[in-house]
Amino acid sequence: MEELKKKLEAEIAALDYELRNELPKEILRARAHGDLSENAEYHAAKERQGFVNARLGQLQARLRELSMIDVSRIPRDRVGLGSSVLVLDLVKEEEITYRLVTSEDADVAKGLISTSSPIGRGLLGKKVGDTVSIQIPDGKREMEILQLTTIHDVA
Repeated sequence: MEELKKKLEAEIAALDYELRNELPKEILRARAHGDLSENAEYHAAKERQGFVNARLGQLQARLRELSMIDVSRIPRDRVGLGSSVLVLDLVKEEEITYRLVTSEDADVAKGLISTSSPIGRGLLGKKVGDTVSIQIPDGKREMEILQLTTIHDVA
């Protein structure tokens, strides 16, 4: 989680620098070209300024949300953020390991699933031995939780 916070802080710093230093210079340069109604450089710089400003707001809000996560409140015996879960897909009869992460870190190909994804939501709060039925775009999946390692076990 600290890695994600640092990543967000770095992106915020870069965008803030662009918003406060680079874009004002671009806008001034473009204004110097004259008529603003047909000045593509000016319109592109203003559009970028709007995008950067909006993205900064999103990143700052996400960083605030992450800062409010109390790791001590994540259960020690149930699936939660940061947990690695070994499940048995009862239909395919294969074992799969998932790690529940934030949406920014999700990478399904690597088994990193978001806590807000259908499988992530279906596993949250469950414990070893539980069988869950999860509705995913491909249909319904039945999984039995075989093994659980929580964020507390790896910390």
